[in-house]
Amino acid sequence: MAIVPYVTADDLSAEHAPLLERPINLFRGLANSPHLFAHFHALGEWIRWECELDPRERELLILAVGYLTDSPYEFSHHIALSRQFGVVDADIQALIDHLEGRDSALGPRDLLVVEAARQLTERRVLDDETATALVSEFGHARVVDIVAIAGFYNMVVRVLGGLRIDNEPEYEAHLDRFPLRNGARKVG
Repeated sequence: MAIVPYVTADDLSAEHAPLLERPINLFRGLANSPHLFAHFHALGEWIRWECELDPRERELLILAVGYLTDSPYEFSHHIALSRQFGVVDADIQALIDHLEGRDSALGPRDLLVVEAARQLTERRVLDDETATALVSEFGHARVVDIVAIAGFYNMVVRVLGGLRIDNEPEYEAHLDRFPLRNGARKVG
């Protein structure tokens, strides 16, 4: 159960109410601090709609962070969201296979993004080989995007866990098909 109330658009000023056009529990929890939420939301929207990293690769990166941190909320929400950016079930299974040390059907570029997510999530730094490969494959600007997106979503899962944000029931079905390592289904 969340440690803050879930705010509605009616609870917010006219300036901040539009932030809850998508009234997911994460946003409703963050809306307790509307000014912070406005900045958080702006960066999230930039990542989703304006970042020049390939959207499918971006979603694989976010899914990897959600899976590695055992965040049922983040992982299940991005399973649903990733569909609009070309991610299919086989991609998600291949991502899980790679993260669990099994052979993976992901291509080399996808594997590089997922491995970057792993290193940034587990160690907060890229090893030399991965950093060199990322710069060679993506260039400097997209490497900055990859690192910043991994950092943002690692922050998101900590916000989810810290505030004990509940996953909405309609997203939990994704965890039946793709369970997390620890079997987590609730909170964060």
